[in-house]
Amino acid sequence: MDFLDRLAEPGLDLLGRVDTLLAAGAPEGHRVWPLLRRMQVLPGDALRGFLELRPGPLATAGHAVRRHVHGYDHACAALTDPVLWSGSAAMAYGQSRAALLRHLDEGPESLVGRLEATAGYADALADWVEGSRLAVARALAEVIGSTEAVAVVAATSVRPKAADAAPARSGGIAAAEIGARVLAVLCVAYDGAETLLRQWAPSLAESPWRPGGGRFRPDTGGGPAGGRTTRVGW
Repeated sequence: MDFLDRLAEPGLDLLGRVDTLLAAGAPEGHRVWPLLRRMQVLPGDALRGFLELRPGPLATAGHAVRRHVHGYDHACAALTDPVLWSGSAAMAYGQSRAALLRHLDEGPESLVGRLEATAGYADALADWVEGSRLAVARALAEVIGSTEAVAVVAATSVRPKAADAAPARSGGIAAAEIGARVLAVLCVAYDGAETLLRQWAPSLAESPWRPGGGRFRPDTGGGPAGGRTTRVGW
């Protein structure tokens, strides 16, 4: 359980009240409006969705991906074992073997390179989630203890008389301010996720099979196909 988990219950309660007041409208020209248009969700619902993000599963996924690298290491070891044969078939096999080795584990575009990049991306996302949860927790702690929170709770706890709309009006202003603070932090968090995706996208692209050099065509010297020789030695 982290700081955000500890603040989740009171935070959701406060932001649920904020949502109720914002549903009735926010002050014209308030900074909450562009944030609402961008997020397309009220602050309470935005927080509820963000609470589902956990760094643990992403870190576990990174470890799981890295374990697959050992399998490729074994495959590469088998391909690098010397072969005691010669001739046109051996040359064709050698070219194919070299191309496969490059595809498996040579540079960032190889399969191993893509696995390592995928694991690195999972680790980066885990770090992003952890840091973002801390930032949201700090924002929640600030708004829960704010004077705006008192106004919001007062406006949503007592139904004001028709002749006295001041509590509802002050509650609406306070709700807009709280909503803007929370949504601003969440926007920054999601911007961070989009930045990570742009940074890692080139390293996560498909690794196409490139045999290289084309298909091997042995030189038969014009002789019959049966005249080609393969020598096997021990």
